[in-house]
Amino acid sequence: MVSEPRDITVLPDLSTTAGRVAPVRTRKPIYLDMLPPCNAGCPAGENIQEWLRLIKIGQHESAWRQLTTDNPFPAIHGRVCYHPCETACNRGDLDSSVSIRSVERYLGDLAIERGWKFHAPRRSSGRRVLVVGAGPSGLSAAYHLRRLGHDVEIHDASDTPGGMMRYGIPEYRLPRHVLDAEIARLVDMGVVIRTNSPIKDLLETQREGRFDAVFVAIGAHLSKRVEIPSADASRMVDAVTFLRDVASGERPVIGRRVAVYGGGNTAMDAARVARRLGAEESVIVYRRTSDQMPAHAEERESAEREGVKMNWLRTITSMDQGDLTVEIMELDEQGRARGTGRFEKLAADTVILAIGQEADTGFLHTVPGMRFVDDVVQVDPDSLMTDVPGIFAGGDAVPSERTVTVGVGHGKKAAKRIDKWLNLDASPPLPQKPIVTLEQMNVWYFGGHDRKEQIESSVEERLEGFGEIVAGLTTEEAEFEARRCLSCGNCFECDGCFGACPEDAIIKLGPGNRYRFDYERCTGCATCYEQCPVHAIEMIPEDHR
Repeated sequence: MVSEPRDITVLPDLSTTAGRVAPVRTRKPIYLDMLPPCNAGCPAGENIQEWLRLIKIGQHESAWRQLTTDNPFPAIHGRVCYHPCETACNRGDLDSSVSIRSVERYLGDLAIERGWKFHAPRRSSGRRVLVVGAGPSGLSAAYHLRRLGHDVEIHDASDTPGGMMRYGIPEYRLPRHVLDAEIARLVDMGVVIRTNSPIKDLLETQREGRFDAVFVAIGAHLSKRVEIPSADASRMVDAVTFLRDVASGERPVIGRRVAVYGGGNTAMDAARVARRLGAEESVIVYRRTSDQMPAHAEERESAEREGVKMNWLRTITSMDQGDLTVEIMELDEQGRARGTGRFEKLAADTVILAIGQEADTGFLHTVPGMRFVDDVVQVDPDSLMTDVPGIFAGGDAVPSERTVTVGVGHGKKAAKRIDKWLNLDASPPLPQKPIVTLEQMNVWYFGGHDRKEQIESSVEERLEGFGEIVAGLTTEEAEFEARRCLSCGNCFECDGCFGACPEDAIIKLGPGNRYRFDYERCTGCATCYEQCPVHAIEMIPEDHR
């Protein structure tokens, strides 16, 4: 009798009898696939471990095609994603996490260089879907819907598609030729993008276009307002407008001293852009502490390296000619900031307000049955469908973390749910496999190797303009980094079990096909289980019925 590989629920308590064989076998080994923590941590749902494996064996285009089955924008994500996959990476507890983002960028850049294209859909469903917004979420949804055979039209209010990727993220982080190249692939596969086309009446647009479903993916392009008394309101600008103007080619006059009010990623971008526009002093004013600020640590650290100063526990109360009045704050017993009644002056020629953004969902308020909390559309968290049948929403328009990767993940999820809704498919999603941990693995198999770091330009070079500041990996570096992947929870055919079995009960099935157990020979000794470096074998109870 020969086994077939399958997935099971992990039963770690059986390992306590490892190495002991009873007269009658009470347990047996099986091969299984578990969920790598990098895959589990990716908001875009990439099968990271698989495309890293393909790079290891030199199949770079196959790796890119595997990656883009989940995420159509690897060159973009390889630059702007905050890589939660690396935070989750088991190798981080061994020496240092795999530099997944830099390898993803390598694949994305290689695809642009070599002109790789997406395959056209194999069939046409005859269904039409309207996508509102050409940001990361809308573009992602359009891509996945098109792959499923649906006709897709994106309507966007801006001159050029990309959303906040184009108008919010500065060029030194995301060069526009990279953004354009990855969007162009969607057009090549048949996605229609209509720019300068704001939606005023969604239901009318849906009727006129004969759309069977709608996905609303508008970005958070409206700055939240705060009332600050000022003798000269022209010296105050909101961060979204400021970044959009600069991204559109304008170079606003901001003076030598700039204060940015806020503590998020947009605030960091505004402060860094101000330095590139010639500001000698660029200061973040934030009412809480550094530990409480919402900006990602790497964004804050990059800003500080470029000379941006941080002014914690301060809030702006008024703006006068040439300076600000700020109140010194302190934390109460619950960790909330409160005023102290003490004030100080801060020199500033311009104040950039970066206290948050809102989605422009006003056009949806005329849709009967649509629910909102402030600017946010309420959706079913599993389906992303609003209370209005056939209208779905995602990205910045719904309750979520507002990042490019989360938006792309929403687009993929929405596309799948829209397809199921159009096909009257009510089947539940497949259950998630258990996540494998480092403690379950035998990491003696892997040697220690420091990760390859990307080269960054000097501060002096950065501040000369808007050129990209982080370089990509070479082919050799990308392949080296891919080989650092531990293949957590999934067999990579190391032959360890094959060589360790004392009964010759393991059968090799050939490259790419893994192994099988011959249970006529297997004694249940668990030698294979004990040595497996990636926990791709589990011991299960023997069924003697």
